[in-house]
Amino acid sequence: MITIYGIKNCDTMKKARAWLDERGVKYAFHDYKTAGIERGRLEGWARELGWEALLNKAGTTFRKLDDADKEGLNAKKAMALMLAQPSMIKRPVLDLDGKLLVGFKPEIYEKAVTSV
Repeated sequence: MITIYGIKNCDTMKKARAWLDERGVKYAFHDYKTAGIERGRLEGWARELGWEALLNKAGTTFRKLDDADKEGLNAKKAMALMLAQPSMIKRPVLDLDGKLLVGFKPEIYEKAVTSV
């Protein structure tokens, strides 16, 4: 089962979903904005990928944080931020039956999706 995690109106999400749709890839879509993200799932991702790979520091939500919230980032603080505001999670996160990809690059999707 393939699941793509992200936010419906994100441009990168739209590109990733269009790429999957054009190739007839069946997937479930999990919208952080409407469904949130489970602590256990996010912690599992962080163990596998590292919290640094998941925290979207370039996004508007992170940039709008007070400097005090941005300082001294560590795994615990980053997890709390992402759970409180899931739009801080990089997107998309593509779960290919346990294999995770963060972000959208067509060439990487091509190799990963065709091998599932």
